[in-house]
Amino acid sequence: MSDSFTGRPEASEHAEYYGRYIGLVPEDDLCAAMAGQTAATLEFLRALPEAAGDVRYAPGKWSIKEVVGHMTDAERVFGLRALFFARLDPAALPGFEQDDWVRAATFDEQPLAELIAEFEHVRRGNLYFFKHLPAQAWLRRGTASGYQFTVRALGYAMVGHERYHLEVLRSRYL
Repeated sequence: MSDSFTGRPEASEHAEYYGRYIGLVPEDDLCAAMAGQTAATLEFLRALPEAAGDVRYAPGKWSIKEVVGHMTDAERVFGLRALFFARLDPAALPGFEQDDWVRAATFDEQPLAELIAEFEHVRRGNLYFFKHLPAQAWLRRGTASGYQFTVRALGYAMVGHERYHLEVLRSRYL
């Protein structure tokens, strides 16, 4: 992250709903938080046996594979939004309905190890993107799901979203 850029997102930089994720990220250095989190997440996920991927904590809830697949989908969406806004693209971007996306995916048919590897690659790509943003790009804004976001808020939401789902995995699945 640029030495001239610091600070956490303000409430005016994102839709209210995303505050639940951003609030899970107390760090000021987003890239350091993202890099450390990636290592810890991969260690946690890789320790799961393949058979655990099919576990659901209740009927009708996502399997562990579906949670990991959803994390990857969300990582892509947040990253794409950040890219559009950082590059000053004026297009308003659509939302995504997570349950519809999970139903349309084939996460339960894929090996857990491949889902984890895919998450790792998407996350590492996003980390490189954020690491090389110029300071002024962090506060650029755009519209997604009908709400204004800054690039900075999307980065923090990305990290918080992952933390949220890892806590769900730890507390409800294992």
